Amino acid sequence: MTLLIYPLAALAEIAGCFAFWAWLKLDRSPLWLVPGLLSLAVFAWLLTLVPSEAAGRAYAAYGGVYIAASLCWLWLIEGQRPDRFDLTGAAICLVGAAVILLPQRG
Repeated sequence: MTLLIYPLAALAEIAGCFAFWAWLKLDRSPLWLVPGLLSLAVFAWLLTLVPSEAAGRAYAAYGGVYIAASLCWLWLIEGQRPDRFDLTGAAICLVGAAVILLPQRG
């Protein structure tokens, strides 16, 4: 379930933040803030569904997924292909997320 929640949360967070970016940097209508705020609320709700006793651990592991998803957004939405440094950095972050998320603790 976590493998589905994190990508959905990343999409919601990036879309919400992009709405603010579009309003402030791309001179879009302030109405962009409405779906942006809703998207950020969905993002926060989704992270509460991650099975973890510690919010900080869930958020830390999510960080790696967020970085990889941001590069997907860069490529698919903004039309800029990630370079080898972007991809290497994302891979390192995903390995770090796995190290945090996957061990059985207790």
